Amino acid sequence: MSGALDHAERPAVMAEIRVRGRVQGVGFRPTVWRLARELNLSGEVLNDGEGVLIRAAGDTHAIDTLIARLGDGAPPLARVAGIERCTVTFEAAPGFRIVESGAGSTSTEIAPDAGVCGACAAEILDPYERRFRYPFATCTHCGPRLSIARAIPYDRATTTMAEFPLCPTCEAEYGDPADRRFHAEATACHVCGPTARLVRLDGRAVSFECFSMLDEVDAVCTLIQRGHIVAIKGIGGYQLACDATSAEAVARLRTAKHRPTKPLALMARDLAVIARYCAPSMEEVRLLQSPAAPIVLLDAVGPEVLPDAVAPGLRTLGFMLPTTPLHLLMLRRMTRPVVMTSGNVSAEPQIIDDAEALERLRGAAEFALVHNRPIAARVDDSVARVIDGAPRVFRRSRGYAPAVITLPAGFSAAPDLIAMGGELKSAFCLLRGGNAVLSPHIGDLDDAATYDDYRRGIDGFAALFDHRPAAIAIDKHPEYLSAKLGRARAEAVPLPLVEVQHHHAHVAACLAENGRPLEAPPVLGIVLDGLGWGEDGTIWGGEFLLADYRKARRLGCFKPVALPGGDAAAREPWRNLYAHLMAEMGWAEFQMGFAELELYRDLAARPRDVLDAMIKSGLNAPKASSCGRLFDAVAAALGICRDRQGHEGDAACRLEALVCDSTLREEDEGLAYPFTIPNLPNSGLPYLEPLAMWRALLGDLILETPAPVIAARFHKGLAKAIAAIAVKLAGPVDQSARRFDTVALSGGCFQNKVLFEASAARLRAAGFTVLSHAQVPMNDGGLALGQAAIAAARLIES
Repeated sequence: MSGALDHAERPAVMAEIRVRGRVQGVGFRPTVWRLARELNLSGEVLNDGEGVLIRAAGDTHAIDTLIARLGDGAPPLARVAGIERCTVTFEAAPGFRIVESGAGSTSTEIAPDAGVCGACAAEILDPYERRFRYPFATCTHCGPRLSIARAIPYDRATTTMAEFPLCPTCEAEYGDPADRRFHAEATACHVCGPTARLVRLDGRAVSFECFSMLDEVDAVCTLIQRGHIVAIKGIGGYQLACDATSAEAVARLRTAKHRPTKPLALMARDLAVIARYCAPSMEEVRLLQSPAAPIVLLDAVGPEVLPDAVAPGLRTLGFMLPTTPLHLLMLRRMTRPVVMTSGNVSAEPQIIDDAEALERLRGAAEFALVHNRPIAARVDDSVARVIDGAPRVFRRSRGYAPAVITLPAGFSAAPDLIAMGGELKSAFCLLRGGNAVLSPHIGDLDDAATYDDYRRGIDGFAALFDHRPAAIAIDKHPEYLSAKLGRARAEAVPLPLVEVQHHHAHVAACLAENGRPLEAPPVLGIVLDGLGWGEDGTIWGGEFLLADYRKARRLGCFKPVALPGGDAAAREPWRNLYAHLMAEMGWAEFQMGFAELELYRDLAARPRDVLDAMIKSGLNAPKASSCGRLFDAVAAALGICRDRQGHEGDAACRLEALVCDSTLREEDEGLAYPFTIPNLPNSGLPYLEPLAMWRALLGDLILETPAPVIAARFHKGLAKAIAAIAVKLAGPVDQSARRFDTVALSGGCFQNKVLFEASAARLRAAGFTVLSHAQVPMNDGGLALGQAAIAAARLIES
């Protein structure tokens, strides 16, 4: 005998299995049903407020197998956060069934909206299928989720699809566990589902037959081909579309949106269209075709060129593939890329209300493709870029949010709390049960409409997830609107308030995303961004912090330089350039060595006396150790956005785009611009001193060195300096005696691919493990996660 029981002799048991995570609305119950039937188990599976509950009866080996296969073979959009099992007794009828959702407290997840899957795409293009050319086809593997959710558990009755009763055929699919549309809450067809229609925004009648022999969705293609701007009601908000190859149409769109320079997103019907303008790598193709379907920043190196107005001064284009069946059908005949940008004016939130869209977009678009499925939650397009071989999310929204981020080991005792995020690229974060739910991208809170949307979003998420915070975390900046709102709410309840330093939050977000345990030793956080309120009450922005989740200590920084005019210095790079040159060499040395430069004549004509007085007195000219402002200054020296930036990061992005690749890769290391690492006179902190860099750069201008070479030497020199100060701060060369062996890179300046890759390579070569962001933005869109982790760590300790 083998000693093992055969199948007939195995003992029968009953078990209750709790599955937590993103397991509702993603085809999880039918997966359980199919596995249970294969394993000859009896029982039931249902959704409830905590996830999925399974009651199974059968032999113990079969139940063990079921649990193992649930972890390994979950549906594409599912994410299993935990499986718990206990022995119970229940009345098990023969067979295995799926039952209706149960009540209970709300602690499950909602999946992010997902791009159209291959099966649905093939179906709507097949004239023999009943959903042929149906613009709202979906199944459990794709389609709207958060954008239609009004409550959880996530069932059709709690979504905006509740007002569309299923026809008998769709109802049969919806109720069949063997069908991929089983309990796909957005299931619909031509007979019973939402419908699209074409309207004129001036209120006059329009007949789609004038533009198409097919339908109103196809008519939009003709309108775009003829040069019209069309408003499109997408999955999470309105968009504005026009022919990207028409400089005139793009110019009209920019004027209407009051968006003079910020790059515009593009959509192409397929990869072949993208390949005419870019050469995406395999990793970039996978990202384009992923369920998240983000806008992917690609190098513009294809055989054809789009008008410069699409992405002024840049050499990247932001492309996405059709994200919904509506977009896929609309672009079926479109052999050219189209601009597909958010439907709003300037920095305001994307419009989701039909009446508001028809009123406010009238000046931008002549036509609108609308539909009658309400949008419950605004969900903007996500933006990502492949850097250092990995996809990295710059704007986290459709396809990514509100996917749960499980905090690392040690955080299980964390209280529920809310982290309010920052001021720019704002997002907030709910922490509950050791899991973080980061909201979709909201925007810059200095816009009144965006701030109102931010407040509504916090209240909406609190209701949706039944979240009752026991504490509130905020940025330390005294003037951030997010921090002011957090203080007010903490005082009103009252609740404990945890203030978190800006750059510490950046580091903690990086650690949390990378699963670094609560009790792990500190890392060197290198945080390069524009501005953040420092622990000493000054403005920081180029920081080297010895940090864990509980505390951070400043070990080094970029050189603090005045910001003459305060906020004006961020908008007008010439101010930063002047301040840097005066901090390094003063006017007399600049005049003596570089009076022949056009740059000298330009600055000589500026109101230097006013700036000198500001800098001397410190009035409206605070000092800042900002990496972002150093990039602005170098860009201004090369004549890039010298007078004014069109949008935040404009000058730095154009400087990166200018970099000569061959210089970066092949030129002698000795020609990279040098930085030194002395100590600040008062604090004694090591800092990056750029005097030698400025002298070398200005010398190259005298020699009429091409600007792309100068840009490359600056990037290479800065990366060398970043690695050098990390080595200095780490201490002894002996790895075991170093103060840290891991470096965490964060902050918006590291969205610069050239700087990130050069810095990461040099840090690895110096023996450091390098952590950075992938699913969470390295810019301020990730701050709330870091705030939540720090607040949780401190509250656990207290």
